[in-house]
Amino acid sequence: MSEAVWTKLQGLEKPTLKALFDADPNRLDTFASRIELGDEESSTGIRFDWSKTHLDGAHVAAFEELAEAMDFDGRRAALFGGEIVNPTEGRAAEHTAQRGVGKDESVRLAAENHHRMAAIVEAIHRGAMGEVKHLIHIGIGGSALGPALAVDALAREGALVDVHVVSNIDGCALEEAFAACDPATTMLAVASKTFTTIETMTNAESAISWLRESGVEDPYGRVVALTASPRKAIEWGVDETRILPFSESVGGRYSLWSSIGFPVAMALGWPDFAEFLAGAAAMDEHFRDTDGMANLPLRAAFGDQYYTRLRGCQTRAVFAYDERLALLPDYLQQLEMESNGKSVKADGSPVDGPTAPITWGGVGTDAQHAVFQLLHQGTNVVPVDFIASIAPGHDLAFDHHRILLSNCFAQGAALMAGKASEDPARAYPGDRPSATILLDEVSPATFGALVAFHEHRTFANAVLMGINPFDQFGVELGKEIAKQIEQGNTTFDPSTEALLALAGIS
Repeated sequence: MSEAVWTKLQGLEKPTLKALFDADPNRLDTFASRIELGDEESSTGIRFDWSKTHLDGAHVAAFEELAEAMDFDGRRAALFGGEIVNPTEGRAAEHTAQRGVGKDESVRLAAENHHRMAAIVEAIHRGAMGEVKHLIHIGIGGSALGPALAVDALAREGALVDVHVVSNIDGCALEEAFAACDPATTMLAVASKTFTTIETMTNAESAISWLRESGVEDPYGRVVALTASPRKAIEWGVDETRILPFSESVGGRYSLWSSIGFPVAMALGWPDFAEFLAGAAAMDEHFRDTDGMANLPLRAAFGDQYYTRLRGCQTRAVFAYDERLALLPDYLQQLEMESNGKSVKADGSPVDGPTAPITWGGVGTDAQHAVFQLLHQGTNVVPVDFIASIAPGHDLAFDHHRILLSNCFAQGAALMAGKASEDPARAYPGDRPSATILLDEVSPATFGALVAFHEHRTFANAVLMGINPFDQFGVELGKEIAKQIEQGNTTFDPSTEALLALAGIS
C-alpha cells in the first residue's frame, strides 16, 4: 500500500513556491498555525509557518494516505499507551509520561520521581547541603546535550546556581569547568543511564579527585546521581538519598524531562522547570489528539519526506535567530540523526529510500556571513528552518532585535523569491524552501513545547519511513573498537596501527 502512495507522490506536479501562493490566496491560513500555551492569564504561544515549503493540497492528501498506510494512528497510540515501540530492544518509549501524558502507571511513577527531585532541588536551594554556587553536570550524549541547551536557553540571567555541563572526555573540558568553580561551593551531578558510560565515569572520577585535592573532606557527599541504575550509583559511592532515578523506558536523547533535567531545575528553580514540562505536555496533547495536516509535527514530517524522498535533499538546515537557542542545531543533530539515521526498517527489511537528512545549522545573523552563500546560489537545495522569538532576550535598544528579526524574515523571503540578473554571478534562482517557527518569547513553556515538537516530528518521520527511531546501534561499533585498543590485544588495519604508534598508544 505504501509503495503505491509513493508512486502517486512521485508522479504529482511540483509547482514553484510563487505559483503555489499565486494559485491559493488562502495558502497562509492553510499552512501557518499557532499553538497556545498556558492559561488566559499567562497565555503565550508559537506560530509554525510551513507556507514557504512546496507542500500543496495534492501532496498533503497523498501524505495523509501514506500516514494511514503506515498506521500512523496506531503507532502514535502505541507510543502514548506505553506499548513496545522499540522492538529491537523490547522497550516502550515513555518520555511523554515524564510530562504527564501517557500510560497512567508510568505518569504516576514519573510524578513520584519528579516529587523526589523537586524536594532535593528545593532543599539544596535552602542550604541543606551548605552553600552551593556551582554545579558541574557530567554526562554525554542525551545526558548532556539537552541540559546544556536548556540551561543556555533559559538561565542566562538570574540563575540560582551556576551550571557547567561537561561531556567531552578531553580533559580540557573538565579543567575549564574547574577553573570557573570554587570547589568549596561546588556540587557534582553525574548523569548516566547505566552508570557505566566510560566518558562520564572517567570524568566523574577526575572531578571527585579535584574536590578531594581541593580540601573537600567528603567529595562523594557532594554528588547527585541521575540514573536508571541506582544500584550502580550506590556501588560507586553515592548515598541513596542523593540518587534521582528515571525509568528504563526513557531513552537518552529523550531524557531531558526526567531526572536528567536536574541541572535545569537547579538553575531555574522548580516552578520554572514545572512550566517547562507543562509546555511540552501541551505539545504532547496536540500531537496525540490532532489528525492529519492540522497536526503540527506530522505536517513538518510531510515536508521533511517531500524534500528527502521527492527532491533528493540530503541535508536540512536549522538557524536560530536568537543567541539563547545557539545550541539547538547541536541538540537536533543527535535527536534526528541518531533516531532516524537507519538503513533497515523496524521489521529488519532494507529501507527503500533515503531516511534522515543530515541536520546542520547555526545562529543568525552570524550564519548569513558564513554559509548562506550556498543556500542562495549553491547547487544544493537545502530546506531551512528559521526559529526566532518576537520578544527579545535582552534590555538593549530595540534596534538590536528589529535588525535581527528583519534579517530572519528577509532570508526566508529571499530564498523563495530569488532575483534575476544579467550577470550570472549576481543571479539568485529562488524557489528555495524554508519554514519559520516564531515564538512569542523564549520562556520555559515555549521552549518545552519547541523541543517536544521536534521529538514528535522525529517520531512522525520514523513512522512514515517504517523505521524504529528509538535504538542507536550505530554508535556501538566504535565504542567496542576503542575498548579493544585500551585492552591492547587486537591488531587493526595498517593506517590505524600507524596512528596508534605515533600517538604512543600501542
